[in-house]
Amino acid sequence: MKLTLNTPGLPLQDLIVGASIYFPPLFKAVILGFLIWLLAHRQLRDWMYAGDVWHPLLMDLSLFALAVCLALVLIVAW
Repeated sequence: MKLTLNTPGLPLQDLIVGASIYFPPLFKAVILGFLIWLLAHRQLRDWMYAGDVWHPLLMDLSLFALAVCLALVLIVAW
């Protein structure tokens, strides 16, 4: 009995191809976004924790989301 993994229409093949296309750029964006967030968080920490604008945790979360979005834009444009 011979098992061939390159049979067209095999769901496992679609899953492997889909994972290799979509997951690595998102993973790279999260890692790069985390590094951007670390730099931005260090610069804005005193202002964020003063609580003048938002709650500090909400500000941290929104800054991280913006950093990941910026990283994804940088990956796509580069």
